Amino acid sequence: MDERERAGLLANQARWDESVPWHAESDLYDLAGFRAGRDDIRPFEHEEIGDVQGQELLHLQCHLGTDTLSWARHGARVAGLDFSPNAIEVATALAADCAIDARFWCADVYDAADAVDGRRFDIVSTGIGALGWLPDLSTWAREVASLLRPGGVLYLVEIHPIVIGLLGDGLTMTNDILDAAYIEWDEKGGTYAAPDAIFENSTTTWDVDDLGRQERAADWGAPELVLGKRAANSLVDVACEERPGPQIDAAPSGKVFVLAEDSFGLEARASRHGET
Repeated sequence: MDERERAGLLANQARWDESVPWHAESDLYDLAGFRAGRDDIRPFEHEEIGDVQGQELLHLQCHLGTDTLSWARHGARVAGLDFSPNAIEVATALAADCAIDARFWCADVYDAADAVDGRRFDIVSTGIGALGWLPDLSTWAREVASLLRPGGVLYLVEIHPIVIGLLGDGLTMTNDILDAAYIEWDEKGGTYAAPDAIFENSTTTWDVDDLGRQERAADWGAPELVLGKRAANSLVDVACEERPGPQIDAAPSGKVFVLAEDSFGLEARASRHGET
């Protein structure tokens, strides 16, 4: 990872740190509803992962922890990791409020194995909108492999790359989804959960594309989403499926905030090499 990519990760962290209080009070996350027992895991996720009772599950880039803690309500022994200390503080408090036994670590995803002190898990999961913030999926895949027990499973649900290509007006392909790069977006506005928020961390310092957004993100195309994991030579049996599913909808202004229920998603499942 080069210095520009590291600078991008630091900018991401500042942005996400600042977003936490807005998201914690937002209708989208609705933490009061979660405390009352809401389940944030979608039906197809249950179908694909199967019974998680007693399974140890680590949720990477867990943000406020609602998905992490939802898995606990289905019997998993859960842990979450995120680079935002503000997010980990909220997630830890939410677990306590819900009387859920969960462990949360504050660390960059590229340092996850060190942060968890060598622990291994049956399932490592990551959710919608997570991978786009990462500059190097091969290094990420090696980190994931080091977190999995032999026969363990990586399960991810992501926005389909075609959505990134259509961000401008939702109709016209304006971004390259086959050979995408880690770029900086220039956006002074809010987030998907807090569109009216005003953020201090919104200054651009390097390459800006023609869509005018600010958040530093990697627009990973379809080959990177699957082949990036294969390149690590540590995850095998990668299975990808395209299906209708919740994802982020683009407004004509180019701002991307609205969660749609019937648009295009991507799920992938990968296993770690077995050991004897």
